[in-house]
Amino acid sequence: MSALIELRKVTKEYRGVPAVKNVDFELKKGEIHALVGENGAGKSTLTKIVAGVTEPSSGQMLLDGKQITFHSPAEALANGISMVFQETSLVPSMSVAQNVFLGDEKFFNRIRGIYIAAQQLMGTLNFPVDPWATVATLGAAKKQMVEIARAVRKNARVIVFDEPTAALTPEEKLHFFALMQRLKQRGVSIIFISHALEEALEASDRITVLRDGEVVATDVTASFNRDRVIRAMVGRSLSGELYKRHDTVRRPGRKVLSVKNLSMGNIVRNNSFTVYAGQITGILGLIGSETAKIIAGIFKRRMFHGGQIILNDEPVRYRVPRPAVMDGIVYVTEDRKVEGFFETMSIAENLYTGRLASGLEKGPIVSMSEMRALAQQWTKALNIRAINSNAHVIELSGGNQQKVVIAKSLVQEPKLIIFDEPTRGVDVGAIAEIHQFINKLADEGLAVVVISSYLPEVMNLSDRILVSQRGRIVEEFRPGVASVERIMHAAVY
Repeated sequence: MSALIELRKVTKEYRGVPAVKNVDFELKKGEIHALVGENGAGKSTLTKIVAGVTEPSSGQMLLDGKQITFHSPAEALANGISMVFQETSLVPSMSVAQNVFLGDEKFFNRIRGIYIAAQQLMGTLNFPVDPWATVATLGAAKKQMVEIARAVRKNARVIVFDEPTAALTPEEKLHFFALMQRLKQRGVSIIFISHALEEALEASDRITVLRDGEVVATDVTASFNRDRVIRAMVGRSLSGELYKRHDTVRRPGRKVLSVKNLSMGNIVRNNSFTVYAGQITGILGLIGSETAKIIAGIFKRRMFHGGQIILNDEPVRYRVPRPAVMDGIVYVTEDRKVEGFFETMSIAENLYTGRLASGLEKGPIVSMSEMRALAQQWTKALNIRAINSNAHVIELSGGNQQKVVIAKSLVQEPKLIIFDEPTRGVDVGAIAEIHQFINKLADEGLAVVVISSYLPEVMNLSDRILVSQRGRIVEEFRPGVASVERIMHAAVY
């Protein structure tokens, strides 16, 4: 297969610091090329150069053997290159169908025709998304589906998928991988970025590994295994640290939270469970997110027959998050870009806003010295990699953004902290760091809830495993005696 896209000695610098340096990369016609590496390794920067989002500081890009530089995504799209971003670029106030056809509207549009076409497209992709729904009402998984559908509809020659499966269920992932194979058979070339190494090993034809902005390995997928990829990514093996079985459990402390018959529409139905201090309670399943948002005051449960939330032996009902935060409940969102931080603010400013929201700061005057000290403390504690604490959060890699979101929550000094998909879109090195920190919080006596759709993560972290199905907790397991088969049977049947 001949090279469709070729990058030669490409370098991109931000404020004099190279994000990628002297990178050689090629994408052949009709291949799936996986791009892996730690957060900050340069994966997104490299693909944004390919998609015209940013321009290289030096080096060459060749398309069909001819040198080319894209000055905008529109130019790249005109040349058949489309990108599905890790953080969705949809318009929240518009419908699904309008987003799918955004930028390709005719002068005169038949609205019904657009919605019918969008519905047919979603059907062919096996994506259960209502084309009439407003994007703002969708969860992270369905937003990702709309992004993928929009890229596929454009009939691009090259599609860049940046963490496309991070918010998808196992069944939806199977449909997505089948879609990639169909695109490949049609001659479409795919660049596939994923932190789930099993996906890269199973779905790709070739793998390129980046570390610190440089290519450290490129080969056909058959020559790689999980350990070789990890060694290339981080310089050492992490096989013994990631997703090992959690056979010992912490003893439960006092009962911090009790949820009884919690209900909200058809999404959460008669949900009941308890959370104890000094333990990590793992919830497997996407519906756990809605329950967590009710507890934290983001969503409202039914006015009548909506159940009870009892915090420290006192019934509570939050209509907004602030009283929950002041009572010691903190929710770490799964959608960090939309809900987790202020992208135009610095790391220090984001952390200080979290502190101000907790009510722990008295008086209207902002202390700049305290802001700097807070940023220094938590940047060190969570190993946030940035030029300095004045760097804008939007400039950080996905893993470091996630660490900022976690730090912004922890400065509020919570007694109960709920992590919703804590390692979504995070590389293996950062996953190990975040897991160690979550365990440290439980060891210090905090009540910790981890909601994840990834079973190995739940089994690795949890002292108790709760399985969510159809809007409620259906079974509880102890990690030492739980098996993958038993847990998945409870989740499905």
